[in-house]
Amino acid sequence: MSQSQPRHAAPNPKRNIKAVRTVRFWSLPIVVTLALMSALCALYLGGILNPMTNLRHFPIAVVNEDAGPTGVQITDGLVAGLDKNKFDVRVVSHDEAQRLLDTAQVYGELVIPPTFSSNLHEFGASAVAPGRATRPSVTISTNPRAGTLGASIAGQTLTQAMAVANGKVGQRLTADVAAESGGAPLTGASALGLASPIDVKAGVYNALPNGTGNGLSAFYFALLLLLAGFTGSVVVSTLVDALLGYVPAEWGPVYRFAEQVKISRFQTLQLKWAIMTLLALLTSAAYLAIAHGLGMPIPLGWQLWAYGVFAIIAVGITSSSILSVLGSMGLLVSMLIFVILGLPSAGATVPLEATPPFFRWLAEFEPMHQVFLGVRSLVYLNGRADAGLSQALWLTAIGLVLGLLLGGIITHLYDRKGFHRIQGAVEMAIAAEHQAQYRARVGKREDPAEEPAETPSDVASESPSEQT
Repeated sequence: MSQSQPRHAAPNPKRNIKAVRTVRFWSLPIVVTLALMSALCALYLGGILNPMTNLRHFPIAVVNEDAGPTGVQITDGLVAGLDKNKFDVRVVSHDEAQRLLDTAQVYGELVIPPTFSSNLHEFGASAVAPGRATRPSVTISTNPRAGTLGASIAGQTLTQAMAVANGKVGQRLTADVAAESGGAPLTGASALGLASPIDVKAGVYNALPNGTGNGLSAFYFALLLLLAGFTGSVVVSTLVDALLGYVPAEWGPVYRFAEQVKISRFQTLQLKWAIMTLLALLTSAAYLAIAHGLGMPIPLGWQLWAYGVFAIIAVGITSSSILSVLGSMGLLVSMLIFVILGLPSAGATVPLEATPPFFRWLAEFEPMHQVFLGVRSLVYLNGRADAGLSQALWLTAIGLVLGLLLGGIITHLYDRKGFHRIQGAVEMAIAAEHQAQYRARVGKREDPAEEPAETPSDVASESPSEQT
């Protein structure tokens, strides 16, 4: 049998300069970083540049309460005039429309009042006969609590659709008035009024209060929770490994190893999980205190704190598991999952119905979208379960379970198979070499004849806590 190759190599001082002259040394960090940044650019810009082009099944509601025939004609024309692939026009009752708005399931609504047809008839008659008449009107309401950009798209779409409907209704009304008047000429003001008889009113349904950043506070708070879990896991993993003596702690010029603790991979991961749990309790409370101090409305404080703790724990434990399973490569994988793929598929700044299909698919399982739904429900939508909170809780719980299973099972297998962490084998050798060179220089300055420099083997025999 051939002898297995060692997994670690001792430092070779003669190779120090030669190592930086290889193609591999320069190409690997450049290629990996360039690929990561290119993916970041493509995903972020690809999800926001063309929202109107990417529209698919964008939900808006139409409420026709008109007792006459004109409301039905306008509704049918609006449904037929909008692209069925781009828009999901829901003709519903007033109560159902209010429920859809309250749960952020539609971005806007068009309401045709009960007296629309009668007002239209009276308005036409007033063009040729003296008397006052109420101009027929419809109301377009946008829903910024579902999303600021989504509300804007809904308002623009319904306004444009009603401009077309207004012209068609005006043509029919002008023809009817001309027939009733026997072709008598109309004044300029009357003709102009009949050509565009509908008064289209615009409004905001349940407007957001001050301190919400025009509807962005929920997104940024969700982003903070995600970063607390992801970034926190990286910091905790690095510090725990350093305190246990498995990686060096570098503070400026100081290169120090702690006393190494005999501990398994699984036990180390359990420590990181415990620290992340404590950190989640404190971080979520700190977030709420800071947000309140800055003037952000928090109607459900305890609920938001509890969900924040839950989200940070889920993200932090999963990220810690990935780092423990994959090592340093786990940092890139965690960044890809939680940040690079998460932000453009969050559905916060740009509604998912206005993004390419790939992002809508990502949103089905990406943590960022689930955390945003939970925060938005608690901050804007009174914590309703059917406004995304239920989905956020279930999928966050699933992510937490997957993180626990991934880290627990694989690190336990590493321990059973003997893939133990060699306690700083390479790092200790490098530290010994550095210390030998340093002490040699100091010894020569003090008394070259009486204090010869220590050799690397002398330093390596010292305990880790004696090295600085």
